[in-house]
Amino acid sequence: MGGKAAGGGLGLIGLILALVLGGGNILGGGGGDGGGFGVDPGLSPFEAPVQGSERGLDGAPDPDAELVDFVTFVTEDVQKSWEEQFKTAGKDYTTTQLVIFEDGTNTGCGSASSATGPFYCPADNMVYLDLGFFRDLQTRFGAPGDFAQAYVIAHEFGHHVQNLLGVNEQVRRQQSKSPDKANALSVRLELQADCFAGVWAHSAYQDELLESGDLEEGLGAAAAVGDDRIQKQSGGRVDPHSFTHGTSAQRMEWFQKGYENGDPSGCDTFS
Repeated sequence: MGGKAAGGGLGLIGLILALVLGGGNILGGGGGDGGGFGVDPGLSPFEAPVQGSERGLDGAPDPDAELVDFVTFVTEDVQKSWEEQFKTAGKDYTTTQLVIFEDGTNTGCGSASSATGPFYCPADNMVYLDLGFFRDLQTRFGAPGDFAQAYVIAHEFGHHVQNLLGVNEQVRRQQSKSPDKANALSVRLELQADCFAGVWAHSAYQDELLESGDLEEGLGAAAAVGDDRIQKQSGGRVDPHSFTHGTSAQRMEWFQKGYENGDPSGCDTFS
């Protein structure tokens, strides 16, 4: 990759009114305890043994220093774009951190290992990432490219935006009331985070940060982490009732919708 935030304050205000002030019935969906890619269907998130260590965004040793620089740049740009969106809407955006760890770490949501995949923890408002996931994204899931990595980061910060808007809390309440709809709600939450990632990609395009092929890399990553694709790769049966993140087609559709509109109000996956 090589946008100013778009969409305008009215778009964000519209989304806030629809999702936060519109009443609980608008939320048919979402994984309110934290958003992640769920790349290992056999692993229950936050139950893996912790080993290894956590590290910050700066001072990373080789061979990952260049990748950490890229992750830092994307993290800062994603948050800058959302800060502008919120400011235009007369709201305050609270920045947070992306924590890079190796093998395992402790979080406000419990312990996690690299097998958990990237995730956002609403309890401590932080995004967690083992850089090894990006190698898996290329080799295991067939989604190479730096913008594929940028999509992953933007998706997780999309969960932070949901937390600030109160969407996570509404989803948790709905899941508690209707456990039979918990997975469907999780899918809706994840697809909205995909759409928010597309909104950021639109702003990156406007700021002339995108290069030829970047959008295709992002769409390829969205397709690679679809529930149906992952279940097929794992050699199991594709079971729509167990989906928590959405199909490849759904994830691509919502990421592209956010990219084309550049408007958070177009990311209402709950209606």
